[in-house]
Amino acid sequence: MTIAKIENHPIPNPNRRMLLKGVGLAALVGLAACGTVSLPAGEGAGASSSATSTLAGIRATAGLGPLAPDAQLEKAALQQAGYMAGRGRMSHTTGWGKDFASRVKDNGIGGAAAENIAEGRFDLEKLFDIWVHSPGHRRNMLDPRFTRFGLAYVRDGRDSAVRYWSLVLGK
Repeated sequence: MTIAKIENHPIPNPNRRMLLKGVGLAALVGLAACGTVSLPAGEGAGASSSATSTLAGIRATAGLGPLAPDAQLEKAALQQAGYMAGRGRMSHTTGWGKDFASRVKDNGIGGAAAENIAEGRFDLEKLFDIWVHSPGHRRNMLDPRFTRFGLAYVRDGRDSAVRYWSLVLGK
């Protein structure tokens, strides 16, 4: 009984079977990767020169002098903004375990430092309005130890209206 039935069912061509298995496996790998691979981030830019007068105004309200834009700090800010945009989330720590202190050290930045981050569909003016009204962010911007800063953003790779911002402040 079983021999007759097996013989009556065509056996698929071994090459076709391998092809179907390969296509199925590729589809599964592709679906699995969707949850773990981040989309590429969009364009990014340093924005320190655009923020110099805004930060000076904020600090003047507390009787503090202006901060000088700094290329080294801007580079560190751009790295963090790029990391956040690539992952699609805000974080002071990178996926490879680099916290703010280690990132600052790796960028050759010594002394006291702080970082403000943000994500959203807003421009520079709105960004600083948000930070001024947040006690922790405001405290960083008004810290009298700081004399220089770097500000940068990277656009989200899925929605170019969303920007990931990083402000690094230092001595």
